[in-house]
Amino acid sequence: MQTPFALVGLAAGSGSGKTTLLLKVIPLLKARGLRVGLIKRAHHSFDTDKPGKDSFELRKAGASQVLVGSDHRWALVVENDTPKEPTLRELLERLRPEALDLVIVEGFKSAPIPKIEIHRPSLGRPLLAATDPHIIAVATDAPGSVRVGVPVLDLNRPNEVAEFIVGRLIAPAPALARAVPTGRRRSDLRSALS
Repeated sequence: MQTPFALVGLAAGSGSGKTTLLLKVIPLLKARGLRVGLIKRAHHSFDTDKPGKDSFELRKAGASQVLVGSDHRWALVVENDTPKEPTLRELLERLRPEALDLVIVEGFKSAPIPKIEIHRPSLGRPLLAATDPHIIAVATDAPGSVRVGVPVLDLNRPNEVAEFIVGRLIAPAPALARAVPTGRRRSDLRSALS
């Protein structure tokens, strides 16, 4: 899947520490000057709004799209008339590619994108890298005990993971998103994703 920005997924089962790692790695990437986006898959109904807030109540009253904006941030909440799991491609098309250098995907374990597997041997789960050709590294809390044909990173050293992402995905093709002309249209992103 080609995108106008670098793309990497984190692959692991629930409770493996994907979010915990990202909370440490994202600030390290940002400190290197990268503009980082994130797509997180939710396997259940979720809500970003709170009951009692105008935006929540207006959506519950029937607004199919609610965009809330301020000088600090904006958020668009879309109600799907027919519930359907969005594909990774559909979610990527919602991003503003001209504002991103790297998108990290949490979830979408089977997507054909470069992925770093989070592996904790103590959880007793098999290594995904053994069967997934898109795994480009394994980050583990037991680096001496994991033997695979891809680089093994220390899960407890977030700087090592950040350096790997930069070295493997950013340095070979520096600032992919910056090469995209400002004002790039969503139709251009759809073409890049095809």
